[in-house]
Amino acid sequence: MQCIIPPYMSLKLISSDNKSSHFLKANLGNFSIDEEIRGRRQLFGKISHSQKTMLANEQFQSEGSPLTLISGDAGALAPTVHREVYDARHKPVQPGTLVRKEGGAPVVDAAVNNVYDYAGATWDFYYSLFGRNSIDNAGMKLIQTVHYRKNYQNAFWDGKQMVYGDGDGEIFSSFTSDIDIAGHELTHGVVQYECNLAYQDQSGALNESLADVFGMMIKQKFLKQDVKTSNWLIGENTLIGSEYAIRSLKAPGTAYVNHPVLGTDPQPDNMNGYTDDPNDNGGVHLNSGITNHAFYLAAYNVGGFSWEKVGLVWYKAMCNRSKVPINATFDDFKEATIIESTALFGAANKVTLAIKDAWKSVGL
Repeated sequence: MQCIIPPYMSLKLISSDNKSSHFLKANLGNFSIDEEIRGRRQLFGKISHSQKTMLANEQFQSEGSPLTLISGDAGALAPTVHREVYDARHKPVQPGTLVRKEGGAPVVDAAVNNVYDYAGATWDFYYSLFGRNSIDNAGMKLIQTVHYRKNYQNAFWDGKQMVYGDGDGEIFSSFTSDIDIAGHELTHGVVQYECNLAYQDQSGALNESLADVFGMMIKQKFLKQDVKTSNWLIGENTLIGSEYAIRSLKAPGTAYVNHPVLGTDPQPDNMNGYTDDPNDNGGVHLNSGITNHAFYLAAYNVGGFSWEKVGLVWYKAMCNRSKVPINATFDDFKEATIIESTALFGAANKVTLAIKDAWKSVGL
């Protein structure tokens, strides 16, 4: 399930001691919706790269080109972001009613303004740092739907657009509360158009990890945080409670501890804790903590801004389809990062050595 909330959290909600039939029905409903989304995502993941590009182009061309002239050079074109935000009005519809589009003024609805800004920051992150023109690298519109269904407790990228629920106000607040959630889900789209990692076992855990890693870097760049000042938490405003977050890259397994409903974060930070969870496609959300922690260790030990060196290596590895195939293992990705870092900085450089040490520290 390529949603921000993993099955192990959803199952905790379903099996909680809350005796309210409303609480149980709402969470059973959310879980069944997530299963439906999972099927759609898997189907989209099976079509070819050229077919995905064709669909993206058709989607965008319906409302014109994303290119604008660079001033001073009438023959040159520069990519620019193209965003549309829709309101589902608590119904199961996509995309819904258009409420803000590119260049439009802020509206009263904070959820609309949040995702508009977050999509812009994500587009700018990929373009300014890596020269990537949107999710598909071909100017794809960033379509986002807010207020999806009633009290829906998740956010997801469905292969073509972003969708956000409002949460129940008891366990989860609006899923538009954190930029790292938007960055996470939009990065699933980038993975889809690059290495297209199969959503099962280690390749699926890498898929989730890349979404977390880039979601974190997008947050850090948006907030101008370096590796020392960042708290490395995903979803800290979405999971209600100042002491809770959805995941931690710095210390997997500690994002939430003794939560009254969810218990304690079960993510491992080392291969010693690797687990095969049949409810989570072989543990894709659990085992992603291992490779998340490897990125954190490498970036922290290099210092500065995470996206400048180690983040660049991770991006190059994600786009290296020959070294990171659809069924890539952790070892495959580890080798890809070492190859890319060596090409960028040299075998004896601090960056390459930090990356090697990080992988060793997590048992790889």
